[in-house]
Amino acid sequence: MSKLKIFYGIEISSEMVSKITEKIISEIREWQNRPLEKIYPFIFMDAIHYKIKDEGKIVNKAAYVVLSVNIEGYKDVLGIWIGESESSKFWLGVLNDLKTEVQKLGYNIKSAFDNVS
Repeated sequence: MSKLKIFYGIEISSEMVSKITEKIISEIREWQNRPLEKIYPFIFMDAIHYKIKDEGKIVNKAAYVVLSVNIEGYKDVLGIWIGESESSKFWLGVLNDLKTEVQKLGYNIKSAFDNVS
């Protein structure tokens, strides 16, 4: 029995999931490629761990999420990355991705730790 059936009392076929994905994929791509704002006073980073079935085996994955708050106080998800497990090496890649995106806009990243010796 699927979790959707257990928790919500509905069943959705894999074909329906594929159709839904096809309908929203262009919006997802648009969101992924949107320009970032110039200033985010607060950025929160976390990873969510979950298990998925991959080629018949249950494997662990980590969804790395970077959440920000803009100067108007609104939350914005800057990105979601999927990795095998949470690691400092993967986080470095995430931060480098964000840095590259910010620099494409001609902005610089300032850290609270820039002046710490």
